[in-house]
This record gives sequence, C-alpha cells and structure tokens, in this order.
Amino acid sequence: MKKFAIAAATATTLTLTLANAAFAQQPAQTPLTVAAGEIDKATEATTDTWITTKVKADLMTEKGVPGTDIKVETNKGVVSLSSDVALTASQKDMAVAITRKIEGVKAVSADGLKTE
Repeated sequence: MKKFAIAAATATTLTLTLANAAFAQQPAQTPLTVAAGEIDKATEATTDTWITTKVKADLMTEKGVPGTDIKVETNKGVVSLSSDVALTASQKDMAVAITRKIEGVKAVSADGLKTE
C-alpha cells in the first residue's frame, strides 16, 4: 500500500511539473482589441435595424396604412419607404408622418412609394 501511495504521489508530481512547463512555454495571449470604428459601425447597424423594425411595426398597426405593402430600409438613420402597390396621397403622407416620429430617424425618403 505504501508503494502505491509513493507511486501515485510521484506520478502526480511529474504530471504537474510537466503541465507547468507546457503552460510556461506558451506565449501570453494578448487581449482582443477592436478598432473604435468597428464598434461605431456595429452600433450604427443595430440602430438602423431597430429603426427599420420600429417603422414596420408602427406602419402595420396603423389603421388606413397598408403596412404590409410598404418596404422600409434604413441607412445611417435615413429611412427609405417604397412600395409596389399604389397608395393614396393621404396614405403616403400618413406613412411619412409615422416614420418621422420614430426616435433616431434623421430623414425620410418616400420617393419609392407609388401613389394613385
């Protein structure tokens, strides 16, 4: 029994010594750094996605506006509205007004909305 305990202690010691040597030889990992511009792009993309989603949701829930027929795209806070289906002038005006009320919207382009 004593021989087994000594053998186990020796094996453990050798294993730990070899493991320490292996870890000591590996270079220290440098922390991951991200360029400030990349963070700004990610934030901007998230904001544009949020704006697009919010505009679509508000257009879908507004009575009198065919929200399912209006395509919404956002780039740097500028929202572009377009459609394949013709809208009335009042529907177009209402869609633009709803879009302008959304936080983060800098401008609205409704040139792509077809009207009757």
